[in-house]
Amino acid sequence: MKLNARQVETARPEAKDYKMPDGAGLFLLVKSTGAKYWRYRYTFTGKEKMLAIGVYPAVSLAAARQRRDEARQNVAAGVDPVKAKNYGAAATAAKTITFREIAAEWHSFKKPRWSEGYAKDIIEAFSKDIFPAVGAMPIIDIEPVDMLAALRVIEARGATEKAGKTRRWCGEVFRYAVATGRAKYNPVGELKSAMQSHEGERYPFLVAEELPDFLRAVEDYSGSVLAKLGIKILMLVGLRPGELRRGKWSEVDFDERLWAIPKERMKKRRDHLVPLSEQTILLLRELQKITGRFENMFPGRNDPSNVMSENTINQMIVAIEYKDRIVGHGFRHTMSTILNDQGFNSDWIEEQIAHADKNVIRGTYNHARYLEGRREMMQWYADYIDTLQLI
Repeated sequence: MKLNARQVETARPEAKDYKMPDGAGLFLLVKSTGAKYWRYRYTFTGKEKMLAIGVYPAVSLAAARQRRDEARQNVAAGVDPVKAKNYGAAATAAKTITFREIAAEWHSFKKPRWSEGYAKDIIEAFSKDIFPAVGAMPIIDIEPVDMLAALRVIEARGATEKAGKTRRWCGEVFRYAVATGRAKYNPVGELKSAMQSHEGERYPFLVAEELPDFLRAVEDYSGSVLAKLGIKILMLVGLRPGELRRGKWSEVDFDERLWAIPKERMKKRRDHLVPLSEQTILLLRELQKITGRFENMFPGRNDPSNVMSENTINQMIVAIEYKDRIVGHGFRHTMSTILNDQGFNSDWIEEQIAHADKNVIRGTYNHARYLEGRREMMQWYADYIDTLQLI
């Protein structure tokens, strides 16, 4: 039976606390001290919980019922009323916190678990397209239409894959803001249906029969020496272009003929050992004469403390007229195809191109066990590439 205002007003304290139910989970808790508190009992994700609604008479019976009904709507929508209440105070502060500030906080929080290249890609995408559009806006004021407009600028360049990645990164920022009480919902959550889908495709690569002509084109290239050496080394080590460009001389042990790349710079976030063939050693020595005085193997043209732009190698590929026929990532597929066709151990090949082993324990064991086998395999591959240059 529902309460009325008179019952609430005249309720008197007793020796023990007692409850006066009003229905639908709302009740008045009358304390032995005479204080009266409104409480709402509800079930969320299978657990019984309690929401403190307010103190009578500051909160009247009618106001308590209104707050209960709002809490019930939250439960129906899958939102815990306690969290929704806590959000209220945080939301006031959030009115002055911008997307740029939350994004920077989220990035710093996540960065220790990312590779260096991945962390940099996110900041570059935000700085180029997202911050100019919504960076200065309070996070709490940003609507789906604001985010869609920013992301469609990326789509307009034909970069649908980049747009999809950036949408997911923005969604992570908003989810972080919600979890930390600075936003109420994620306005990016429903944008996928309003954006162009990216048609995934395998990176263009060359088959063995196409390599002789390509190798001659590389030798004849008269442009950037770093790009030329970069492509030659990339072909022989099985690394991703970003992993190569961010290489540091301190990682190379010429005596042991090993390149040890820390997990922070690997896409799969595992330490990676690269056995170096005689040909690769010679190429690295040649590169060292040019950039050995720097920390980075491939320093930036204007700032040696940075690394060579990914466009440097891409521009060379265009210059030698192999655009759309090969990209930096494609050399890994070329290597994998040739080695598999020659019957080399598939586990050696997967380890060489740094594909993660789903079984972590097995992957750690194989990481050491396969090294000698991979040394032989990569020397065979370098010798094979040499034979193609004579065709």
